[in-house]
Amino acid sequence: MRAEILSVGSEILLGDIVDTNTQYLAQRLSALGIDLYFSTTVGDNRARLVECLRRAVGRSDVVLTTGGLGPTDDDVTRESIAELFGETPRVDEQMANLLRDFFKRRGIEMTDNNLKQASLIPSARAIRNSRGTAPGWWAEKNGRIVIAMPGPPGEMHYMWENEVEPRLPLDAAVIRSRTIKLFAISESKVDELLSELTPCANPTVAVYAKQDGIHVRITAKSADAEEANSAISPVEREIRALMGEHVWGVDDETQEGVVVDLLRERAATIGVYESITAGQFTAMLAGATEVSAVLKGSLVVPGAEPAEPLQLAAKAREHFSSDIGLATVGTLLSEAEPSIYELIVAISWPAQGIERVTAYRSRPHRVRTLGAYYALHELRRIL
Repeated sequence: MRAEILSVGSEILLGDIVDTNTQYLAQRLSALGIDLYFSTTVGDNRARLVECLRRAVGRSDVVLTTGGLGPTDDDVTRESIAELFGETPRVDEQMANLLRDFFKRRGIEMTDNNLKQASLIPSARAIRNSRGTAPGWWAEKNGRIVIAMPGPPGEMHYMWENEVEPRLPLDAAVIRSRTIKLFAISESKVDELLSELTPCANPTVAVYAKQDGIHVRITAKSADAEEANSAISPVEREIRALMGEHVWGVDDETQEGVVVDLLRERAATIGVYESITAGQFTAMLAGATEVSAVLKGSLVVPGAEPAEPLQLAAKAREHFSSDIGLATVGTLLSEAEPSIYELIVAISWPAQGIERVTAYRSRPHRVRTLGAYYALHELRRIL
């Protein structure tokens, strides 16, 4: 089965809101083994929406729309589906009465324009909306299905999970994915090392550059979840062997979460001195769970003059009576190269005989965030 998503709303195109519905539906479809090849965002314009619907039903089995089901003139999803099918919407009295009762129970006046939310065409049935006033539409014609859902994520998620997904005519297939997360290696190098794996059709291997490093996603489609996972396992082993120490986590893991878990396992505490990263490292570490047991404190001195990095790491360790001291400092590489920073991570852990200073380079606009990730990377390496 092939699906397509149409996200409806001029506010998305104007950048007033972020479209999280497409991401949510894409993840749900993937878990069901439904292929998603296209997704489109279109404004509140009937002619353009009809054009997008025609294109979608011509190449996909199921078209999912979100948004445009409200009572106002610029909510045109129902009218567009009706035009696509060549049918005329009519107010369904049973739905209208439910709508009137909804407003009455809340002591709110129901204006006449709300009745468009109770309309149907012959090829559609209403999808109950337990979280709002706008029912969805499940419309079928000529072997194609168009499912219209509301735009507010709270309403759409509940409708999808309880009213739509359980009723989809599914193929006997599932899709499973595994994401291997890497750091301190370039996207081009990863692509080169995995050149024999990336052309494969099933499982597929794809490389993505992310803020926290490089992600390698393995995706398998099979008759059942166990078979799909079995297809992923040997590919994952091969990728891990090729990537070595660059692998730091999988799937939903974060670098800061991995580091905090390692600190807890080692029963080690840390004190921090941040200059160049201006508190970014501390904020990331503090955002991880169970951090209070390992992070003793942080000195954030963004404008500090360059100093001996190991002395600053030791200063943080002594000041907070922690096992480990870590410092991040940095300066412009040279006056001749004002676009490059030298970024230094220093770690002092006397009990383990560790005194490490590592230098990296970064552009100014990324030095704080990238510096925090390099600090996490170095800390993970010693743990």
